[in-house]
Amino acid sequence: MEVSDGHAEELVWPTTRLSIARPPEAGRDLILMHGIEPNMRWRGFTAELVGAFTDLGVELVILLGALLADSPHTRPLQVTAATSGAELAAQLHVEPVDYKGPTGIVGVLQQACATAGLPSVSLWAAVPHYVAQPPSPKATLALLRSVEDILDISLPLADLPAEARAWERGVDELAEQDSDVAEYVRSLEEAKDATDLPEASGDAIAREFERYLRRRGDRGEHGGRS
Repeated sequence: MEVSDGHAEELVWPTTRLSIARPPEAGRDLILMHGIEPNMRWRGFTAELVGAFTDLGVELVILLGALLADSPHTRPLQVTAATSGAELAAQLHVEPVDYKGPTGIVGVLQQACATAGLPSVSLWAAVPHYVAQPPSPKATLALLRSVEDILDISLPLADLPAEARAWERGVDELAEQDSDVAEYVRSLEEAKDATDLPEASGDAIAREFERYLRRRGDRGEHGGRS
């Protein structure tokens, strides 16, 4: 509600919007969906969206989400992927994960897409639980980098990289003010570094370089809508 001089001027209802973008370098149309998680009637909500995807000829649905994790803010935030099938995972060069537990509208919508025969992939950024208050530009940047990998395009990121660095510096300053928090962050860093150490192999570096070439290479071979 917008009130001016004591008078109700405008009531803005929450909604989900679909917009079509046609970036020339992408070689395909992109359909952007932006909205909030509904409070009720999830089946009707997802059915309406899947119907719109079908009417628009969508060939791949990419869903973005975030979860709280024991991740240090000083390290690259991990992005995990769940696909509608093993064949799609291999095609998109993503490493699927195993999960069993609660879900949100992203999981419900992905299941609805799978039931309708629409290929889909959901990307989840691991946000440090001790800085869970949104926004988290570093998590947003990690998700968009993963979208670039999947679509083989470069997205206009504007000031997002600078905002991610500023966010990290701000968390650094907050952590330095509390010795317990600073020690906890150091323990997370040590655990993260120990886990990622095997990934410093030549094979891992080669995989990352191949991903870079796929994203920055010839984009003219891709068509369709996502």
